Amino acid sequence: MKKQYILIAIVLAFSCGNNEKEQVVVKESFAEVEVVDTPVLNLEQANRLVQLPLRCMDTEYPNKLNQTIGNASDLKTPKELHPAFYGCFDWHSAVHGHWSLVSLLKQFPDLENRAGIEQKLLQNISKENIAQELLYFDGEFNSSFERTYGWAWLLKLAEELHTWDNEVGQELEENLQPLTNLIVAKYLEFLPKLNYPIRVGEHSNTAFGLSFAYDYALVVENSELQILIENRAKDFYDDDQNCPIEWEPSGFDFLSPCLEEAALMKRVLSNEDFKVWISDFIPELIQTDFDIAVGEVSDRSDGKLVHLDGVNFSRAWSLNYIAQDLPEYKHLQNLANKHINYSLPSIVDDSYEGGHWLGSFSIYALNSIEK
Repeated sequence: MKKQYILIAIVLAFSCGNNEKEQVVVKESFAEVEVVDTPVLNLEQANRLVQLPLRCMDTEYPNKLNQTIGNASDLKTPKELHPAFYGCFDWHSAVHGHWSLVSLLKQFPDLENRAGIEQKLLQNISKENIAQELLYFDGEFNSSFERTYGWAWLLKLAEELHTWDNEVGQELEENLQPLTNLIVAKYLEFLPKLNYPIRVGEHSNTAFGLSFAYDYALVVENSELQILIENRAKDFYDDDQNCPIEWEPSGFDFLSPCLEEAALMKRVLSNEDFKVWISDFIPELIQTDFDIAVGEVSDRSDGKLVHLDGVNFSRAWSLNYIAQDLPEYKHLQNLANKHINYSLPSIVDDSYEGGHWLGSFSIYALNSIEK
């Protein structure tokens, strides 16, 4: 690590009532910035992280089903209800655990036990298992199951498979496609009915759910879903100003409401329009000494308190996304590195409360680092 003294000359663009853009010098000062090491996802790290989903994808219990019981016939084991995604404590963690395996297989051809991992993926994401997953969503009380957090991760898994130039990947994508189509249809049905965005730091955060779905729509060229998300994001967030990022994180957050929203708007706006929008939404973000303290975890055996490791990883991927192609925001990459470096050493060989899901968050954060 090293410390650098940086002269800050901040110029903010903002939109006035007449939609004209002006430039205002906010401040000019010297600041001390600690430059931290950039974390690296290499083969050694990948072989450590791949163990997390492998250990839990067949672990049926403990399990949090989040199920509404309609009658006695609904009382089944997790594996009976969700033969594809029954492990890792809950459905969404099982889904993004499978995403983790695909992501690491794509990036590291020499990953240990590669053939065994591919077979495990084919075994779980089979046509028969996905057909059973569809039946669950068709249940009278399950139409909103995992809305929209699990939906988002399912589309992230589908996106990862779609971009994998591999026979196994193509078979998995084909097997998953009926469930992928169902989730897309659910987004198309639900988003027009959502009058207000959900601005929390946990699963139901609207901006997170839209960001991952938008990534999928772009990759597979689904213009209907893409345009709907663009319009809804602007409906929800276009006029937002002065997000209270100093209030974050709340005690159980694993997402940053402010930064998830900013990362979504970076996706749907042009760079020039985004710079105007972000100068109103988080004006201090452009300052080269901008800083937010990492989320500190007091007890990693507590399933809720360990969420704060997740907020560190999700902040990192949002900060890195915001900084892409915007030189005046490149300093955010150093802040992202600080957040990853705090939590990354603690998630392997730690308690199941974090281990069943944090591997995916760390991999996605590491993938967000500019190569």
